[in-house]
Amino acid sequence: MNDLPDLAARAFGGGVVYASDEFFAFAADLINDHPPAFTPQSFGARGQVYDGWETRRRRPRGTGDDHDLAIVRLGAPGVIRGLVIDTAFFTGNYPPAASVEACRMPGHPSPQELIDADWTPVLTRSALKGDTRNTFEIGGDDRVFTHVRLRIYPDGGVARLRVHGEAVPDPALLPEVFDLAAAENGGTVVACSNMFYGSAPKMLLPGLARSMGEGWETSRRRDDGNDWVLVKLGVPGRVQFAEIDTSHFKGNAPGEFRLRGIPDPRLLDAPAEWADLLPLTRAQPDTRHRFPVNDAPKVTHVRLDVYPDGGVARLRLWGSMSEKQRRRLAERHC
Repeated sequence: MNDLPDLAARAFGGGVVYASDEFFAFAADLINDHPPAFTPQSFGARGQVYDGWETRRRRPRGTGDDHDLAIVRLGAPGVIRGLVIDTAFFTGNYPPAASVEACRMPGHPSPQELIDADWTPVLTRSALKGDTRNTFEIGGDDRVFTHVRLRIYPDGGVARLRVHGEAVPDPALLPEVFDLAAAENGGTVVACSNMFYGSAPKMLLPGLARSMGEGWETSRRRDDGNDWVLVKLGVPGRVQFAEIDTSHFKGNAPGEFRLRGIPDPRLLDAPAEWADLLPLTRAQPDTRHRFPVNDAPKVTHVRLDVYPDGGVARLRLWGSMSEKQRRRLAERHC
C-alpha cells in the first residue's frame, strides 16, 4: 500500500476544501508532505500547538451532531487502495474512531456542492489508537474518485491523512503529448535496485525537486553492478522526449545513464527484447538533461539504469497514447 502514491498529498496537488471545525489546529495540515512534528510546551493563544488538524471538544447535548469532518480534494483522480489516519502526538485528545467516504465530482466543485454530493463509504467507522499510524487496506472497489471525506467521532486531533492509490488521469484533460511516467498520470515505480537515501517514486512527483531529499538516491556501490529503477507508465504509449534531472545532486550524481522500454509486461524477464530509448549517455551533476527520443515503439514500462549509482531528482517521459487508450480511460471516468 505504501508503495502507491499518496493521492491526497500537497506535493501531489491535494487540498483541504472544507472542515467543520478548526479551533485548535488547521485541517490544511492534514495533507502536509513532511512527517508530523511536535515541540512540547509550545503554547499559542488556543493552547498547545499541534502539527495537524484538531477540533474543539464537542458538546452535542442530544442534537445528533456527533462528529467532525474534513473534505479533501485529491491531487489526481484515482482508485483508493489504502488509508493512513495518523494520530502522531495526539495522546489524550485523539478521536477514538473515524470513517472515510469518497465521491467523484469533475471540474472544480465548491465546498457546498461537495457537502451535498453523493458519498460512497470507503472505510466504515473504525477504531483509532492515539499517537499511531492507523493503517487500513482498501480493496474491492476500482471506481475512480476525486474527493474524500474524513469523519472523526466525536472530535479531537489527526496529524495526517494519507490516501494511497492508483492515479487514473481524465483523458479530457490530457493534451496530445504528456508525461507518461508522471505519478499524477498513473505512473508508478514497480521495482528498484536500491533506495537507501531517497525513494524512487519521488522522481515521478509534480514540480521540480527543491533538494536532494526530494529525489531518488542510492547508497554507494562497492561492486561491478549498477543501480536501476523500473517504471510502469500510467498509460502505454510512445515516448518522444525524455528528461533525466540530476538537480541538487552534485558530488553524488550518476556518471552515466541509459533508458530502455518494454513493449509488453510479459517481457520483463527478457531484457534482450527491450527497446533502447536512450543509449548509454554521460551524465552531468546538478543538470536537467533533455533528449529527443526518435522512432520509439509503444512501451508499457521504462527502465532507467544509472552507472554505477547516485541520485536523480526527476524523470519525465513525454509521449502520446493511442485513441484506443483514450477511450479506455474515458470509460473509467464515466
